[in-house]
Amino acid sequence: MDKQKSIRLKRDCVVRYSAIKDGSSRPCHNERNLKLISLLCPSVAVWCIRFSQEPADQSVVLGERVVLSCVVFNYSGIVQWTKDGLALGVGEGLRAWPRYRVLRSLDIGQYNLEISNAELSDDSLYECQATEAALRSRRAKLNVLIPPEDPVVDGSPELLLMAGTPYNLTCVTRGAKPAAHIQWTKDGVAVEGAYQSTEVLPDRKRVTTRSYLPITPADTDSGRNFTCVSSNPAVPMGKRATVALNVHHPPMVTLSIEPRSVLEGERVTFTCQATANPPIMGYRWAKGGVLLEGARESVFVTTADHSFFTEPVSCQVFNAVGNTNVSILVDVHFGPILVVEPRPVTVDVDSDVTLNCKWSGNPPLTLTWTKKGSNMVLSNNNQLYLKSVSQADAGQYVCKAIVPRIGVGETEVTLTVNGPPIISSDPVQYAVRGERGEIKCYIASTPPPDKIVWAWKENVWEKEKGTLMERYTVEQSKPPSQGGAVLSTLTINNVMESDFHSPYNCTAWNSFGPGTMIITLEETGMEEPMIQFDWSLVRRRKSKRRAEVDLPCKENIILKHQRKVFANLLNYRKDIQLVQYTHELKSRERNNQLIKVL
Repeated sequence: MDKQKSIRLKRDCVVRYSAIKDGSSRPCHNERNLKLISLLCPSVAVWCIRFSQEPADQSVVLGERVVLSCVVFNYSGIVQWTKDGLALGVGEGLRAWPRYRVLRSLDIGQYNLEISNAELSDDSLYECQATEAALRSRRAKLNVLIPPEDPVVDGSPELLLMAGTPYNLTCVTRGAKPAAHIQWTKDGVAVEGAYQSTEVLPDRKRVTTRSYLPITPADTDSGRNFTCVSSNPAVPMGKRATVALNVHHPPMVTLSIEPRSVLEGERVTFTCQATANPPIMGYRWAKGGVLLEGARESVFVTTADHSFFTEPVSCQVFNAVGNTNVSILVDVHFGPILVVEPRPVTVDVDSDVTLNCKWSGNPPLTLTWTKKGSNMVLSNNNQLYLKSVSQADAGQYVCKAIVPRIGVGETEVTLTVNGPPIISSDPVQYAVRGERGEIKCYIASTPPPDKIVWAWKENVWEKEKGTLMERYTVEQSKPPSQGGAVLSTLTINNVMESDFHSPYNCTAWNSFGPGTMIITLEETGMEEPMIQFDWSLVRRRKSKRRAEVDLPCKENIILKHQRKVFANLLNYRKDIQLVQYTHELKSRERNNQLIKVL
């Protein structure tokens, strides 16, 4: 046997061995050769750098914590993690990934990856790499589970149906991962026979599920509750939505009067409440058996006299199925009357606000304050008190009064909150190189902005001061569709490569301070149709003039390009991290310069 031997084979495990005489060691590979060495040279000492624990496929619920395992035996070099082939960095704290952390224990070779507050973007393939030993672990799939949104049943909360006519109850639940399963119940008892369809959302991960339950309602189903329960592994107990059936039938009438005792000469209101399907065709009123001409609505209002105490008032309701006649003695009624009408209020941000609204009615009324568009009750008193309001509190508030079984009244009042400008624009906008490009900045502000400033690269534009280079112009407008918001548009003539390498800072001021947004301009509009690549699927071919791409539809498209275009495709992933980092540094530097200038 020679004093020194080395076997170099390409495999994941690096093994070192030494001959007895001089103890020298060199790397070797391949388990088969390692076994041969052990048989032929039983006195050879063998050390193996290998993974004693590799990451395994896991599932985690959105917002929860997960740990991917990685333990490397007999290794003290650099270990890093990759996500879909992209290196996450080296060390315990991954600065570019604030929710990621490497749980390192060097004495046992542990390099576990901890992910906190899991997001949909974490749903990827992960790999642990011992770079100096050229070792790669198995790829582990992290499956982020997302609960479905609250289900919605078409027609809820009450659905009108024709008795004996088949109908499909429809329940929709969106955004689940994996797709939600939907179960129907009728008054708490499971119902079978439903079928469903699914739709994959544009992110190709979340799914919308629709379930259809065929029913043929009967008269007795009126008032029955059908509940749709959507569940998936992220929310095993499920989420619920209920619809109540109102099945068409001949009129069912209730005649009421408020109040039941009146003084002569007072006004009295009769309310004929009816449910009927097919729809009610009309009403007839009579007093003491004599038809009351002109009374054709569900409510009959008159002045009471002594005759109403002895001659009952009757209400007849009819539809295509039949009619129902109900009689009642006189009672006095009045619905809600607005006593104090609320007035519009304008305040500054962080101020306390009190809105006043007062109703009267008999019997005692119920008063609620809500914000228009919301069902959340904010107060049941005549006053609505809002503490330290923000600009989000601005809008219409509804003061609603309900007299039980009699009537409903409501009025609205406007709250305006003065504060700094709010900028709502797309953070990433697009332009075509060589063409005219626009960057739009929408500014909502009460009071209106008195100063708008654009800053990018070495340029700072302000309406009263700044002048721009020949290629740049700025215009202000108030599009009607934006509800009074100001649109500031930075126009770039003959867009150049350098225009894509700088963030654009749009800042607006009013008397309450500034509002700002950083906007990135990206290039679009290539001569050939744009294809959204999954870069992990791009691989080199023997011919340098083409790249093969496995698209999600599992069809291969051979893209034939010139050598330069193909090289750009292959190098794009390497350069994009540097470009993003450079953009971040430039953005911070420009913000600091803008603060000094202004």
